[in-house]
Amino acid sequence: MSQLLFENSTVSDDLLFDLSQFERPTPDLELTILLPCLNESETLETCIRKAQTFIFDNHIRGEVVVSDNGSEDGSQEIARNFGARVVDVPVRGYGAALIYGTLAARGTYIVMGDSDDSYDFSNLLPFILKLRAGFDLVMGNRLLGGIKPGAMPWKNRWIGTPALSGIGRLFFRCPVGDFNCGLRAFSADAFRRMGLRTTGMEFASEMIVKATLMGMKITEVPTTLSPDGRSRPPHLRPWRDGWRHLRFMLLYSPRWLFLYPGLFLMLAGLSVGAWLTPHARMLGTITLDIHTLFFSAIGALVGFQAILFAIFGKTFAITQGLLPPDRKMNQVHRLFHLESWIVIGTLLVLLGLSGGIYGVMFWERHGFGPLLPTHVMRVAIPSGFSLALGSQIVLSAFFLSLLRMGRR
Repeated sequence: MSQLLFENSTVSDDLLFDLSQFERPTPDLELTILLPCLNESETLETCIRKAQTFIFDNHIRGEVVVSDNGSEDGSQEIARNFGARVVDVPVRGYGAALIYGTLAARGTYIVMGDSDDSYDFSNLLPFILKLRAGFDLVMGNRLLGGIKPGAMPWKNRWIGTPALSGIGRLFFRCPVGDFNCGLRAFSADAFRRMGLRTTGMEFASEMIVKATLMGMKITEVPTTLSPDGRSRPPHLRPWRDGWRHLRFMLLYSPRWLFLYPGLFLMLAGLSVGAWLTPHARMLGTITLDIHTLFFSAIGALVGFQAILFAIFGKTFAITQGLLPPDRKMNQVHRLFHLESWIVIGTLLVLLGLSGGIYGVMFWERHGFGPLLPTHVMRVAIPSGFSLALGSQIVLSAFFLSLLRMGRR
């Protein structure tokens, strides 16, 4: 029995789906038009009719699949009455509906789109032509195709969509200008290679990110967004779902979440610390002394810890199959040879202990009485920093080796 683990980001526990009923059927159709559905009785018929019209008018061997997420308004009956195949999804979530629906699809290619009549399913030929040309993922771009008045809230149009799309391009170099477009097409084989896991709205970002990281062929076509035909509010919650998209991209990019901030903090801390260790410094009319030296040491330690988190996170993601193998990480692993880093860490620990012993001897020469903090702390702070840094290096070297055991 085949099983697949998905992260449900709306609850704390992971969910284990039994997908044995959805072994990939032999493709006997070219196209599956997939409609995720949760109480869409007002617009579902219109979407199905447009999708069927497109298939008929373009002489495509295809099907319309409604992946139902537990509708209570009769959407399932509407879908069956108008000739669509219904897949009942036992787990709530936009991503869950699309994962189940895609795995049950009989088409070589899948076009997915919302069931709210905001996308025109009678005009899908640009997507099909791109798929036939060999592209793995074809994204709609509403910013190029046009957004009709009332189709998108201003905060989504001018804040959310540009910001998330820009972050996606910056973090992952994704060749996509509209990360959140709900109309997109892909091959069934490419979808299975992606191994998508998220069940919520962040599924949309995960698809683009994984396709990019796996080196798949991605392109865009202009798409028009119209106001949806429902009388009720949409399922989308802009701020909550926007945060979930952003959180996903941060978690999938240890470089931007850990590495770059860590490098900045560590280099700044080391630079300021080296500047202040000999004596106090004047910065305009401000005197910087041991208090700044102390916080610079803390900053350097926190920065180093963030860099380690970047290495640990990327290693774990690769060993678990969440991210594809990375040649740069292989080079990092070769540098992090366990025995070498144990030696380096031990030397730093000994250096820190030596500084501590020197401080105690200096104290003894003064009869274990009061000491001038500005003098003694210039030894104590660097010594403590060296001791802590060396300990982190030794422990981290062992932990990284442990993470890599699964990979080997």
